[in-house]
Amino acid sequence: MFLEYLTISQVTEGLKAKDFTCQELVKHYLDKIESQPELNSFITVFNEGALAEAKAVDVKINAGEPLDQLAGVPVAIKDIILVKGTKTTAASKILSNYIATYDASLITKLKESGAIILGKNNCDEFAMGSSTETSVFGAAVNPWNKERVPGGSSGGSAVAVAADQCTFAIGTDTGGSIRQPASFTGVVGLKPTYGRVSRSGMISMTSSLDQAGPLTRCVADAAMVYRVLAGQDERDFTTVREPVSENLSYLTSDITGKTIGVPKEYFLGGLDKEIESSVQQAIKKFQELGARIKTVSLPHTVYSLAVYYIIMPAEVSSNLARYDGVRYGRRSEQARDLWELYCQSRSAGFGAEVKRRVMLGTYVLSAGYQDAYYKQAKAVQLLIQKEYRDVFKQVDVLLTPTAPTPAFKLAEKFQDPLTMYLSDIYTVAANIAGLCGVSVPCGLTKDNLTIGLQILGGPFAENNVLNFAYLYEQATDWHNQHP
Repeated sequence: MFLEYLTISQVTEGLKAKDFTCQELVKHYLDKIESQPELNSFITVFNEGALAEAKAVDVKINAGEPLDQLAGVPVAIKDIILVKGTKTTAASKILSNYIATYDASLITKLKESGAIILGKNNCDEFAMGSSTETSVFGAAVNPWNKERVPGGSSGGSAVAVAADQCTFAIGTDTGGSIRQPASFTGVVGLKPTYGRVSRSGMISMTSSLDQAGPLTRCVADAAMVYRVLAGQDERDFTTVREPVSENLSYLTSDITGKTIGVPKEYFLGGLDKEIESSVQQAIKKFQELGARIKTVSLPHTVYSLAVYYIIMPAEVSSNLARYDGVRYGRRSEQARDLWELYCQSRSAGFGAEVKRRVMLGTYVLSAGYQDAYYKQAKAVQLLIQKEYRDVFKQVDVLLTPTAPTPAFKLAEKFQDPLTMYLSDIYTVAANIAGLCGVSVPCGLTKDNLTIGLQILGGPFAENNVLNFAYLYEQATDWHNQHP
């Protein structure tokens, strides 16, 4: 069918040319979602609302009215981002009956641009996980192989794009939660620099690391959505006043003579051989495009995962303290006093992974251990940030694998959290160091599992990163492979 796997540009052009109506397009996606329940990619679907918005777009088109830049383009939203008047669960039992009272700032921007929200995507509970298996609504499933995970925590969003259930999706990335599922499902995932996209209305996991970004079919789509989302927001004082490119001409900039850094620490033991081979082929492709390759060293990057798993749970324990059965979410009906209300509401409302991280965070912030763990982690974070800043004085971008392995089997690592945490070993440094990065498809394994290539840039170097990613994509055909 001609509506299959359309990009944003193809949707926009098709609507303007009246090749199809917006209602036909939305119905196509809603039918796809309904016909693939086994993928479990959505928690809530806005059937009536999406069709009503599509009808309004068709009326505008037929009247010859000008359209906004994403008018009529269907999007799916990770269920950790507030959409006014709709259920926002964070895939947790404790919020399973919560109705958002306002729109997140990025949702306001999407609505103002004309995008149509199809529903809320499944994710790891409170974005805590690397496989979308911690969701209280059950695991999402990889459309490339239904015995495999789609990655996490934005797994449902990645599945929705890969399985053609929407044109693009919005996820969040705290330690790789956009890029890693993008790698596992063969789509493009952009993690903007911290402070580039407002976090207002996004349920916090780790306030100093969380960042929202797009999952798309191609790099140009990621650039279009990024242009809509980026910008300063008075509701989020961590956002920055940094100009946003009004057009996408930078995507085709010549990279001849530019330097790509290849960190040797990313190619040590533990990297899957097929992934290493695909990344090496990508490096050769960039050489053919005129880029210079330089081996660099980031010796402190080996500590990124350890630093992340101290800072992240510390902030988790603080952020989730508000879910006490009094102000937010479900409350215990059996509690006899306030203490029991707190204990029983949180015990029943949080899953095992959330409890694990809350307890770990409380421990590293406790009076006897804060100096030994949390303050040491923050000190090492500064070293990692300096190391990356120094490297980006020598190179334009860094090239690495996105994940050390292809998508692993469902339940394979679920009972072994330490092994699961290693899934983020190549992505967490970008969050710790405050970088931007994108994952693009760069190959398939012999088992037909997707492989992601990660391109990292310095703070606010999104245009540079997307430029390299776009030229690589145009020189290859991996983004046109579908499950």
